[in-house]
Amino acid sequence: MQNEQFLSNSPKVEHIIRGLSLSKSLLVSSILIGEPYTGKKYLAKSIFPKASIIDARDSSDMGAILQKHDELIITHFEHLKDNEIPDFSNKRVIAIADTPYEISRAESRFAFVYEMPSLSQRIEDIPLLKKHLCSKIKEELMITKDTDIDISQLDISDNMRSLKASIYRILVTGDLNQQALEDLLYRFLEPRIIGNNAYRDLLGIFERPLIKAGISKYKSQLKLSEILGLNRNTLRKKMHEHNLD
Repeated sequence: MQNEQFLSNSPKVEHIIRGLSLSKSLLVSSILIGEPYTGKKYLAKSIFPKASIIDARDSSDMGAILQKHDELIITHFEHLKDNEIPDFSNKRVIAIADTPYEISRAESRFAFVYEMPSLSQRIEDIPLLKKHLCSKIKEELMITKDTDIDISQLDISDNMRSLKASIYRILVTGDLNQQALEDLLYRFLEPRIIGNNAYRDLLGIFERPLIKAGISKYKSQLKLSEILGLNRNTLRKKMHEHNLD
């Protein structure tokens, strides 16, 4: 089975890759700790492609499972209590735990402890991941139109999960024609047209992106007010209402 490459330009991640790669020939245990969706499992699989993968949340007898495998990746390791953790001697175990997981607790049981940085701590990876995900998502959705995605548009608050979701959203909306966009707005608005001020309450859904896009495009409130046919004071007032000033 060919190893899948883990994409990263981060020195911190490179340190983890080197360390885990050196342990491939040793019967030692390692743990990789970090926020959810930072690629911990994918990284472990890329280095140990033949290892069996066990989810600690679904395993009632980890000792019995360990007896059947010399090389094992255990995900969601933070769900195991200390009395449920078997002896890892003469086994190659790669445990994966989401934070918070106490480093001191890990150091007492594992030969090597690694901390996986979040995407916010490895900004140098974002262009590489953006390019890779854009290619995969465009192929999946059969999108042929070129879409320029500014890194500032991407959401990395939930690491790979939010990054991928934001790229999906940008690519899908960028490929919409007017009719498809109207259909999308119809499905969004129809259940929300309620109360006595629905028009006023929902108007911001149109105004905010219109003004935000206009400011981004023209870089000038004066020019945008002319383009939109609005008084400058009216434009400034609307920008303030939508937190765009």
